[in-house]
Parts: sequence; structure tokens; C-alpha cells
Amino acid sequence: MEIFTLLDTLEDILEGSRNLPFSTKGIVDKDQALDLIKEIRIKLPDELKQAKWVKEERQRILVEAQKEADGIVKEAENRIIAMIDEHEITRKAYEQKTEIIEAANEMSREISNGTKEYADTLLSTTESVLKETLAKLEENMSEALKLMEISLQDTIKTVENSRKELK
Repeated sequence: MEIFTLLDTLEDILEGSRNLPFSTKGIVDKDQALDLIKEIRIKLPDELKQAKWVKEERQRILVEAQKEADGIVKEAENRIIAMIDEHEITRKAYEQKTEIIEAANEMSREISNGTKEYADTLLSTTESVLKETLAKLEENMSEALKLMEISLQDTIKTVENSRKELK
């Protein structure tokens, strides 16, 4: 930046100038100051062109950086969406697993209860049949005993009658 050097030189000339008595105005070498101003005018367009180029380059870099940042953000959003989808799939799989286990446990309980009910029904039926059989046996035994009693009584009467006839 040569222009700043020239401006520094101009400033040095102005600061190094002698002041007029009782004033802040100074005496400056006019030719020297005009030469510096001409050089500044010559250099200024080059410096402005360079500054404009730097500004445009800066703007281009910023645009590129923004595009790259947008791309990174978009990629991150896509990854987040993919992770969310993956998480959602995993969550749904766990939910289905839980539902399947609950259904299997429920079926197991139902089968167990059904088996118990079936066994209870069989045992109840068996118990009823046995009670009926016992009752019939008791009835039949009672009848058999009565018949035996009658038969024995008849036999005793016959023996008694036979004995009476013998006497």
C-alpha cells in the first residue's frame, strides 16, 4: 500500500512545517506538497482497483463459504432425518417386539387357563361318575343285603319248620 506511505510523507511535511507567528497556519514547500499529491493521484486508481478486487474476492469467498456452509447444514439435516428415521424404525421394532411378547404371554395365560378349566371339567365329571357309581353300589349292596337277609330269614324259617316237623 504505497499510497499510505505517500500520505505519511505528506503528513510529515505538514507537521514539520514552520508556523506563522501567532497562528496555527504553517509554511509548506508548495512544489514538494503538489508532487506528493500528484503521486497520490497516480497511485490512487491502482490502490482502488486493488481494494475493489480484494472486496470482490472477499465477497466471492464469502459466497463460496456460505454455499459450503449451506451444503454442510443440508447434509447435517439429511443425516439427522436419517437418524430420526432409523430411530423411529428402531422404536417401532421395539414396540412390535413388546406387543408380540404381550400377545404371547396373553396366549400362554389363556392356554393355561383353558387347560386348567378342561382338567377341572374332566375331574368334576369323573368325580360325579364315581359318586353316582358309589351311590348305585351302596343301593345295590343295600338291596343285595336285603335279599340276603330275606334269603337268610327264609332259610332260617325253613330250618325252623324242618326242625318242627322233626319233632
